Amino acid sequence: MKALTLREPWASLVAFGPKRVETRSWRTAYRGPLYIHGGAANISRRDSHIEELLALLPQREMAYGLVVCRCILADCLPMDEAFFASFPLSPVERLCGEYAPGRFAWVLDQVEPLAKPFPAKGRLGLWELPEDAGSV
Repeated sequence: MKALTLREPWASLVAFGPKRVETRSWRTAYRGPLYIHGGAANISRRDSHIEELLALLPQREMAYGLVVCRCILADCLPMDEAFFASFPLSPVERLCGEYAPGRFAWVLDQVEPLAKPFPAKGRLGLWELPEDAGSV
């Protein structure tokens, strides 16, 4: 089971909010089921951008160190002129990512928050979630 660790509040924005595109500096050839894990690092609530993101998740606890949802990694697109011309991004989606030429848009579909998020140790890059992890 492939997994990807995202810092908070981005993991929760995927699981419970409007984020359906993860922006990365690197591409992947992988397509298929993907679990989203919330990183263990605490966020700075003094950052105005973080405050804007948290406003999209009213009354939601951050999922530090937890696997929070399952989704499908449907595509990985380079952010070039063709991407920006053909891929519609709402203002809220733009707020949730770093959309700069040379980066990659990981398109997430069929996002399903887990009824019981479970703890896991995250890693950099795509990583394998053990088969016996949680009740997924």
